[in-house]
Amino acid sequence: MTSSQPGSARPTSPTSETAPPTSAGRPLSPTEQRNSASSGLDDLDTLGVLRVLNAEDHAVIDAVAAALPQLAELVDIAADRMRRGGRVHYFGAGTSGRLGVLDASELLPTFNLEPGRVIGHIAGGQAALVNAVENAEDSGADGSAAGAELGPDDVAIGIAASGSTPYVGGALDAARANGAHAVLISNNPHATLADKADDHIVLDTGPEVITGSTRLKAGTAQKLTLNGFSTALMVALGRTWDNLMVSVVATNAKLRERTVRILREAADLGDADARALLERCDGDLKTAIVVSFTEAAPALAVSTLESHDGSVRDAIAELVGTKTPDGSDDGTDSEGSGPGTVGA
Repeated sequence: MTSSQPGSARPTSPTSETAPPTSAGRPLSPTEQRNSASSGLDDLDTLGVLRVLNAEDHAVIDAVAAALPQLAELVDIAADRMRRGGRVHYFGAGTSGRLGVLDASELLPTFNLEPGRVIGHIAGGQAALVNAVENAEDSGADGSAAGAELGPDDVAIGIAASGSTPYVGGALDAARANGAHAVLISNNPHATLADKADDHIVLDTGPEVITGSTRLKAGTAQKLTLNGFSTALMVALGRTWDNLMVSVVATNAKLRERTVRILREAADLGDADARALLERCDGDLKTAIVVSFTEAAPALAVSTLESHDGSVRDAIAELVGTKTPDGSDDGTDSEGSGPGTVGA
């Protein structure tokens, strides 16, 4: 029963099980259905409107949680392919496309990910990031052209709230034909594009507070899912150490201070010692952490990191493993001057 008190929390209406059919006989996407929980929305005061929105947003967390096992499989597949030199491509239109571009663009400063490794494609191109481009999402040909760039080591992730966007369908078709692993992320359990993907990750957030406005629950669920996917992917690829942002690119004063703070926390150093060590390591945080834990020369730390795809944990493990139990170096004299010395 719906409460008659303005601004009270209201139950989310049923989603996929009661979807009315479309003119084509398929169930109508939940994102296009009316939500009984927001009936009378324009009669509420401002606080009441916000309470309805907030109450409905609770469905987002549960929808994303239900998809985590599939998302974990996708992360593992993407990590394996990226280790072989592959790439991840997001494809979407409107809100979904903007979220893909946003997630991809934030990986370089946060994780020092090389350009061109995770790429966001939006129907209508750059102009569509800030303005709606009419009919762009309906161009399956544009999607096919973008998807044709992918190869067998790549991953294509199509993002579409309704699961029926032609641009996304064209991209998935072309990418899959070239051997890429293709995945659809949608908010519709009955998505028509599901058969164009190797896997369909459903974020069943139900009808929106404003009917069809997928920038609300559907978009929020997509953002959480992409954040989770890309963050777990970067962890798998060794772009973090513990829960620290050790791959951060210090491109401004704020980030340079964050780099010092991270090194202090990671290595239990004072401010002056952390700054001195960073300077000795040419400002590279990962190198500084490896040096702090192994006493290796910066050049050796750099080469060891490179041989382990930038993983701080693996580099430390290798360098610590080259030491004898008493802390001296294997195969070197007591001064530590031999080749491959740890602590030089």
